[in-house]
Amino acid sequence: MGCHRSGTNLLYDMLLSSGGFAIYRGFLPIYKILIPRFGSMESGSNRDKILETWLRSKGFRRTGLDAEQLSARISIECRSGGDFIRVVMDSVASSQQARRWAVYDPDNVLHVERVKRDIPNALFVHIIRDGRDIALSLKKMGGFTPLPWDRSPTNSLVATSLYWEWMVHRGRAHGCKFPADYIEIRYEDLITSPHETLGKLGRFIDHDLDYDRIQHAGLGRLSETNSSFRGEGAKETINPLGRWRERMAPSDVAAIEATVGDCLQENGYELSLPAAERRRSLRQSWMRGMYPAFLGGKLWLKLQTPVGRLANMSALELEEEPVSMAESVRS
Repeated sequence: MGCHRSGTNLLYDMLLSSGGFAIYRGFLPIYKILIPRFGSMESGSNRDKILETWLRSKGFRRTGLDAEQLSARISIECRSGGDFIRVVMDSVASSQQARRWAVYDPDNVLHVERVKRDIPNALFVHIIRDGRDIALSLKKMGGFTPLPWDRSPTNSLVATSLYWEWMVHRGRAHGCKFPADYIEIRYEDLITSPHETLGKLGRFIDHDLDYDRIQHAGLGRLSETNSSFRGEGAKETINPLGRWRERMAPSDVAAIEATVGDCLQENGYELSLPAAERRRSLRQSWMRGMYPAFLGGKLWLKLQTPVGRLANMSALELEEEPVSMAESVRS
């Protein structure tokens, strides 16, 4: 888990490539889409709606599971989002004779306490990346939409860096409540010191993360980059570290460092400009107050009020009707 574009996908593929994990590339947005949309799974009618919808999703089609058998287990065993994840992933792991499973979703950084309540033995891996690179990448791919009045080139980068800071702070605040079951990994360390970083992670999850074996398996993003800059050159020429140094105007760097510099330093990232060159403007101070309140309020409304009923389900890639097993496997 972690802010989008932090390397969550890469780290997930490293885990899968290590062996012993169920191979699943589907989407289980139970906390961020399905429960807000349909309500608590403690209600049988809500549970039926969630199940009916998810069985039409690409996430289900990628499990390779029998819809009837899975439906029976979910109807009997599931009373929470964690139950839903556990039943689906236990079934996938059993079908592959795998010992373990992991779930990939950057936004789980916002739901740590709910996951831990529902799955008491859950472990959380929070990957953190330089917020300047995050701002650059998210802006290029349109992964975060600033408020309408903050969409100029510089202000949009500042707003996106504040989104990064909010996600990082949320993850760390939740994680500190479960220190024995939470670990932080820096993306830069994963790239520059993979043996040591994977060794540390392997000890945390009690799993052999042999880097040479992982490279040999090369699943997913280990073989094909998903960089937002991948169209600009061959894979081997794309350096994902410190891209902001070459691609950001000095004024943009100054604005970001003035606004989220403390968070960058808290997470081990050196600032490039002296204090005199990164004085925070009144507008940036206003944005610092506005965005955490806006993002937090938006999340609260989605999770705690009927506004969640409007949750966008396009990411589920729904079919009109549940597909047959043969079609599911082909997907």
